[in-house]
Amino acid sequence: MIRRIGKSDLEVFPIGLGAMGMSEFYGKADEKESIRTLHKALELGVNFIDTADTYGIGDNEQLLQKAFHDRWNQLVLATKFGIFRDKQNPTVRSINGKPGYVKQACEASLKRLGRDTIDLYYLHRVDQLTPIEETVGAMAELVKEGKVRYLGLSEVSGDKLRRANMVHPITAVQSEYSLWSQDVEITTLPVIRELGVSLVAYSPLGRGFLTGRFQKFDDLAADDYRRYSPRFQGENFKKNLELLELLEEIAVEKGCRPSQLALAWLLNQGSDILPIPGTTRVSNLIENIEAVNISLSRKEIHMIGALMSNIHGERYDAGGMTTINR
Repeated sequence: MIRRIGKSDLEVFPIGLGAMGMSEFYGKADEKESIRTLHKALELGVNFIDTADTYGIGDNEQLLQKAFHDRWNQLVLATKFGIFRDKQNPTVRSINGKPGYVKQACEASLKRLGRDTIDLYYLHRVDQLTPIEETVGAMAELVKEGKVRYLGLSEVSGDKLRRANMVHPITAVQSEYSLWSQDVEITTLPVIRELGVSLVAYSPLGRGFLTGRFQKFDDLAADDYRRYSPRFQGENFKKNLELLELLEEIAVEKGCRPSQLALAWLLNQGSDILPIPGTTRVSNLIENIEAVNISLSRKEIHMIGALMSNIHGERYDAGGMTTINR
């Protein structure tokens, strides 16, 4: 059941845990419940935890330090750099892959995490003003210095992935991948497999949409960033709910939740796929983990994927779309 990340020696449970929502974006944070969920994850064998320096503008990494300071050796930690946000004006973002910033960001993450080494270090978004060779070259220096074990890239195109891998082996690519977002199968997955890299799938439940929890726009909290997502708005939301109803019907037939069906579909795309659903609650964590026990035939896998391939609306707003598959 254990899956290996790329060509590394990092062995993890097939489903990881994304910690982003424990600090912001999806409503009010609850540190106590988040730490309880993180501890429960490790107790149940979920040993692949994902964060980034931009989540909570450092707060998420500090949360993980509180939760895991005495048990780091039991898990594989991935964090990311490259999206800069100022705490005084957090809605304004910039992308920075300059070599000097790479080292600065890593040192800051290590300090917040209370660690000497990061297991898997990603460039969060490709800096279009800095050659990928320069960014990855600086990341490779971190490996030589022992501050990072393996390198990853997020939302990278196949071409940039090849170029980066020529500078230093890339172990994992993190991209949105789910029944809700299948475009990576065309843009990057062929090169990922050509190079023996793993695909770490973020938002494998379509930002919660595939759980069936959101049936109307007002189900989203006032400070929930999904209110700005095209797929949750207007006619797009209505049409996507119609597709979700079909998925829910199949889930009932299989005796599972639609979210579990979505994760099972993703796990069946290959052993090189590692979904990292995020949650802040133990009950959701347990539900997600149980997806590993759902069996799907090849016919079912194809049918479910085809059913959900026509999602309405872009993944991000116009600005966000300029930063993906780069």
